[in-house]
Amino acid sequence: MMMKKLMSLGLASLMVLSLAGGSMVGAEEADYEECTIKFSWWGGDSRHEATQKAVAAFMEKYPGINVEVNFGAWSDWESARALEFQSGTASDVNQINLSWINEFDYNGDVFLDLNEVSDIIDLSQWDQTNLDMMKDVNGGQAGIPVSMTGRIFYWDKTTFEEAGIEVPTSLAELREAGHTFQEVLGDDYYPLALGEFDRTIFMTFYLQAKYGKAIISDGALNFTEEELLDGLTFIQSLEEDHVIPSIVTIDGDAAASLDQNPKFINGQYAGILEWDSAPMKYKNALAEGRELVVGEEFTDLGENGSTGVFTKVSLGLAISATSQHPKEAAMLIQYLLNDEEGAAILASERGIPESKAAYAVVEAAGGIEPMIGEAHSKVMAASEYAEDPIFESNDLKGSEGVYRDVFSGICYGDYDLEYGAELLFDGITDACEG
Repeated sequence: MMMKKLMSLGLASLMVLSLAGGSMVGAEEADYEECTIKFSWWGGDSRHEATQKAVAAFMEKYPGINVEVNFGAWSDWESARALEFQSGTASDVNQINLSWINEFDYNGDVFLDLNEVSDIIDLSQWDQTNLDMMKDVNGGQAGIPVSMTGRIFYWDKTTFEEAGIEVPTSLAELREAGHTFQEVLGDDYYPLALGEFDRTIFMTFYLQAKYGKAIISDGALNFTEEELLDGLTFIQSLEEDHVIPSIVTIDGDAAASLDQNPKFINGQYAGILEWDSAPMKYKNALAEGRELVVGEEFTDLGENGSTGVFTKVSLGLAISATSQHPKEAAMLIQYLLNDEEGAAILASERGIPESKAAYAVVEAAGGIEPMIGEAHSKVMAASEYAEDPIFESNDLKGSEGVYRDVFSGICYGDYDLEYGAELLFDGITDACEG
């Protein structure tokens, strides 16, 4: 069949999944309209395969509902969806980031209030606290959290063994590892590699742990320029201690991402700070014979054993307010997130399911990948803060955003730390005032 041919070629582009020659028996009696709806998401190959399989199973269960799918990698995905939301041409069902509610649905008229279809989507399967994170400015349920996530360290255990030391469980051990790597393995080996946004997150852990407050809460920056300077100085000290390579060094590797960087693949960059839901692409990228393991959240960033760790909605599903078939779109979401069959197919491809029904199904079937499960448990146990959506707004996190500008500017010598702190303070303040 054409669908199988396209899947085998690995094309992450718009295609129509349909049941060619599928039976329509029972469609007349079904309590839904025969129609076509569109569903869009981003991710990697394994997510694409599982989601296509689940969509095909949905169409088999509900003959007459045809689902067109649009999927791809994250690169340039957000900007393309932003244009669709602005023009009213978005898919019926959309995988969304939490920040999109503030950025694209700021009037509460881009995403459907899912309370309007709560007779179809069983919202009782989610904790109200997590549902509340995805409300719009009017109090409507703009989306449903598919999973919660946070960052944690992953280590190439093989490299640490080659250096003759254990993987670090504290900041002090990480600093010592930087010196050991340089002395034993050479100047090109580092225990940790951090891009600009990774640096922002580790800096945030440090600041929140040290000062005992969230960097942003209720849409307001809680740190002074002087305190942000402390955070930037902390990150700079990691470079000076040979813990992390500079941004200049990473850019010089000419790799699109760390999992595609030969220095990570071969163990020269022996650690990452990544979402608990996303380690598999790194594990699978390592050269043969190398072992990636889940680390620990550090408790020595401040003086009181605080981790500074925050969690957030990993991603959600939402229905466009312009959808002509909100009921059928809601049926698809209910199937993917709450139905026993749909949940079993998706397993943990979008992280550990937040739906109680889905979690029970996936756990019973052994569908939670062990590394993801271990990382998620550690993150949730260590979490002390909830991420404010502004933290990942495009003005801050985007390719032209403040985080990249500040950390790249410091590494390339364009800014000193004091000016970097000023830019960071002004940038976050502007994003909060928005």
